[in-house]
This record gives sequence, structure tokens and C-alpha cells, in this order.
Amino acid sequence: MKKYIAEFLGTLVLVLFGTGIAVVSGGDLVATSLAFGLAIVAEAYVIGNISGCHVNPAVSLAMLILKKMSKKDFAYYVLAQILGAIVGTAILFLILSSTNLGTISLGANYYGEMSANNISLVAALITEIILTMVFVFTILGVTSDDKYTSVAGIVIGLTLTFVHLIGIPLTGTSVNPARSIAPALFVGGDAIKQLWVFIVAPLIGGAGAAYLFSYLKEEPKKNK
Repeated sequence: MKKYIAEFLGTLVLVLFGTGIAVVSGGDLVATSLAFGLAIVAEAYVIGNISGCHVNPAVSLAMLILKKMSKKDFAYYVLAQILGAIVGTAILFLILSSTNLGTISLGANYYGEMSANNISLVAALITEIILTMVFVFTILGVTSDDKYTSVAGIVIGLTLTFVHLIGIPLTGTSVNPARSIAPALFVGGDAIKQLWVFIVAPLIGGAGAAYLFSYLKEEPKKNK
């Protein structure tokens, strides 16, 4: 139960501070990217030894594919992550409702005319798949060897930061279905209609990273 609570709290903090800073900073590219990255750095060292600090269904899917977690844990992890994201967004909504900042977007992800630079559906799918693959692949690599334990959180956080630096002007950067589901539920409208992209693409990216990592790490068969 403790690991599920850790995933709930970790995703809550990630969404609250990540999307929160996106809103209060007016969508500032660097500030928002650092917010998501620093949140992961902090959480990695706080809950990493409890739950592994997935805080992302795409990461959990990769771990499931690599048989590093059970199907039961996967289901509860994803549920905890989504609930954590929803509560984080609810807290943000309540805070912003008492200010002049407004709560229009809450950090929701978009493509097409609703996006910052009118990215197409196909380009949005490709962007999210690639960015998620890069992020999850880094996680798998840096957590696969004990010698990287002390720096794993920093490397993962920095990777999430640079992924956001390129992704924010395009799709707003999801790479995390839970992070996209929560604001979409509160915003509604086009955010809900377009939500499938930011669920499907990150999951494909996470699965792709797992299969690629497994292939590259596979020991070559010795000739008899």
C-alpha cells in the first residue's frame, strides 16, 4: 500500500507544481521545463526507494513489459498516478480560482488550432511518441546499473527538462498520460476531445523504449 500512496503523492506534486508554474508564469518555457524536471529530481530521492518513482503510466508500462513489476502493481500504480494527478489539478484549480490568473487551460495539452504553434495531429503523435521514448529510455538506462544510483534522479530530472524545452512549444509536452488526463477533465471541451493523443502516444513511446532497451541489453548468444 505504501508504494501506491507514494505514487499518488508523487504524481500529485508533479502535476501541481509542473502545470501550476506553467499557468502562473504565463507558459514561460524555461520556468515550466525546470518545474517538471526539478519536481522529478526531488521525488526521485524521496519516494524512489519506496515505489521507484514512476509517477507516469508510460514508465510503469515499460516496467511491466520488462517484467520489473506485476500486472496487479501496474494497475494500482496507474490508478494511483491518475488519482494523484486529478487531486493535484483540483488543488491548483482551487488556488487559481481565488486569483486574477484564471484557470482556463490548467496546463492541458493540445494539437491543431488549440496548440501554441498549430501542430498537426500526425506531428503531435510523432512528437509525443519520440519525447516519451527518449525520457523512458533514459530512465531504464540510468536505473539498470547500481553504479548510477546516486545520480539517477538528477539525470532523469534533467532529461524531463530538456524534453519539455522542445515539447512545450509544440504540444505543451505530455509524455505522461496521468499529467494530461487531469487538466483535461477540468477544462473539458477540446481538451477532452484531443486527450486520446496524449494517452496513446506516451504509452506507445513507453512501450517502444522498453522493447528497444530490452533488445540493446540482450546478451548475444554464444556459438556452440
